[in-house]
Amino acid sequence: MTTKKREITPLRINHLRGPNIWTYRPVIEVVLDIGEFEELPSNKLPGLYERLTSALPGLALHRCGVGEPGGFLERLKEGTWVGHILEHVVLEIQNLAGMKTGFGQTRSTHIDGVYKMAFRTRQEQVGRAALNVARELLMACIDDKHFDLAAQITELQDMVDSLCLGPSTGHIVDAATDRKIPSIRLTEGNLVQLGHGCAQRRIWTAETDRTSAIAESIASDKDMTKSLLKACGVPVPEGTLVRSADEAWEEAQDIGSPVVIKPYDGNHGRGVTLNLTGQEEIREAYDLAVRKGESKSVIVERYITGNEHRLLIVGDKLVAAAKGDSLWITGDGKSTVKQLVDAQINIDPRRGMTEEFPLSLVQPDVSAEIILELKRQGMTHESIPQDGQKVLIQINGNVAIDVTDEVHPENARLAALATRIVGLDIAGIDLVCDDITRPLQEQGGAIIEVNASPGLLSHLKPAEGKPRDIGSAIIKHLFGEKDNGRIPIVGISGSKGTSLIARLIGSMLSMSGQYSGVSCADGLYLDQRQVVKTDCTRWDAGQRLLLNRNVQAAVFESNAKGILNDGLPYDRCKVGVVTDFDGHAELGEHYITEADQMFKVMRTQIDVVLDNGFAVINAAIDCAGELAELCDGEVIYYGITTHSGSMAKHLQQGKRAVYLKDDNIILGMGVHETTLMSLHSLKPAKVEQPEAVLAAVAAAWAMGISADLIGAALRNFDSAPPKKLY
Repeated sequence: MTTKKREITPLRINHLRGPNIWTYRPVIEVVLDIGEFEELPSNKLPGLYERLTSALPGLALHRCGVGEPGGFLERLKEGTWVGHILEHVVLEIQNLAGMKTGFGQTRSTHIDGVYKMAFRTRQEQVGRAALNVARELLMACIDDKHFDLAAQITELQDMVDSLCLGPSTGHIVDAATDRKIPSIRLTEGNLVQLGHGCAQRRIWTAETDRTSAIAESIASDKDMTKSLLKACGVPVPEGTLVRSADEAWEEAQDIGSPVVIKPYDGNHGRGVTLNLTGQEEIREAYDLAVRKGESKSVIVERYITGNEHRLLIVGDKLVAAAKGDSLWITGDGKSTVKQLVDAQINIDPRRGMTEEFPLSLVQPDVSAEIILELKRQGMTHESIPQDGQKVLIQINGNVAIDVTDEVHPENARLAALATRIVGLDIAGIDLVCDDITRPLQEQGGAIIEVNASPGLLSHLKPAEGKPRDIGSAIIKHLFGEKDNGRIPIVGISGSKGTSLIARLIGSMLSMSGQYSGVSCADGLYLDQRQVVKTDCTRWDAGQRLLLNRNVQAAVFESNAKGILNDGLPYDRCKVGVVTDFDGHAELGEHYITEADQMFKVMRTQIDVVLDNGFAVINAAIDCAGELAELCDGEVIYYGITTHSGSMAKHLQQGKRAVYLKDDNIILGMGVHETTLMSLHSLKPAKVEQPEAVLAAVAAAWAMGISADLIGAALRNFDSAPPKKLY
């Protein structure tokens, strides 16, 4: 007899990347052996409650089965098993790391002490690491041992920063999700596909597939941008392009001090020095601009007094506006400039080094712009200002004070005009003025830059004022009001004739004029051409159809093992077909041991049917009616006969079914019947699999394909895979 250990041992860890038996979203599924803890629920583990709640006070908000905050702690106090506890600990660890999530479930298996646990994760590597931390923390709390949770959370936070979508891109993706628009991350960075197939769009933070490369080049050419804006009547500061420090000084004298010096091809304010008057500081500012820019060219222009503002334009509308503010320190006669900056500016909790903070840390010993500003005042970061002496650190600090509601309509119009002149679809317009509530022309203000790929965080998390919903504005710009970026998808799950069903539906879609993609066990098909000959029921093979811009409608074959291993390769479908519940004997590694367990697996296909879609269900399945009740859309039954209880009742209610009558394929709706064709008029391979033909017909009917086209596709379809690989 094997002695059980006082351990929590993961037997298998699997990332389910699509909808699965647990939820619609990706999860990590863990098979756990809890050993001796099967006999030791939480109420029999002294001190566990106190130590765990002390380490993770956020557990108090977990609802668990009670349905309200505190529900999990109630279960913990009454007595629950460590698999369930680990589920909640890993969720809370992810939350602390900055990857918010809330879904988790734990279920026992037929083996004593072995559980299946699933928890939602937004990034697989972070989720796996969080699982390890959670297990170690839980064991430390059980054994009353020290555990440095803070250090572990810091490491996880670093992983989130490097592996997850940035906050700006994540905000846009969340806005797409709110509109029920699917998304696919295309790289480890922030390139994301929104939508599927021919309906897709792509974003890269504040750039989209509508962002013109020519417009980006113009925006990076500050001199050209200014010339175009000036020609179209947009107020810009007087200035010119120079290629030496001597030229910069000469032009500054011609323009009249004070002046601004900035890189010809810079962005985001790098290398820009303001309010310059003296020859030496102009020369130093020139050198700085050369270092920060990509070329040797520098712009000298008239200095516009006032505060810097950033106006975000999406499409042709002002979406957000923020204002910058000057940064000063006050001397105490003892502390250095750097010490004063840390004590008076960097002490602000809104400042930090990552994108999570709306304001950046100020580094007077590192920032070339600040070093030059201090030098103009006869100081360095090591200087000690006198008691009460005010020292300017930055003329305009982070532009992060929201002023969206204060922008004068004329200023919003000019910013949108500047965006159109350059040719961008999303732009950050930098302008300087004393009062954003008054038109620029009235106060001598001007637009000083047009930026492609503008930063969004200052509008999402302003240091002061109201956060702006930038994501929704960008999604509205990319997708029409009724456009959700989806193409019609047919998903087929089961083991009987599913490949034939998939290819038949693909043929019917092509006959209707749609460029179809089919991913099935026979291979991958694009517009009925076989482009891959191997089994393509895997998750990654299915993704190829969703990425293809040519595909107007897609068909996917799945089976129980694929659902358990990976989940479905799509989030929702127009039509979901379930052919049978067979095959449980082959799923022992997934702890499926009885035929009735297949219901939970196969219902996954029905769960993902859209509310305007259809479930196509084999009426011969014993629990077909129970399965149909799970569908958010309509149901079409198919079967050899109408005698099954589910189909007969369905037809009596005036609903749709496809069946055989005197060897004819019938489209039935209540008492009304339409004869499609004789089954025996088809090629022998299809006659031998009549249920597969009926399923394909039902799915095509659900897709709105006419009876004539369905019949034509059936007559012309060749079930033999093509010999030539295109």
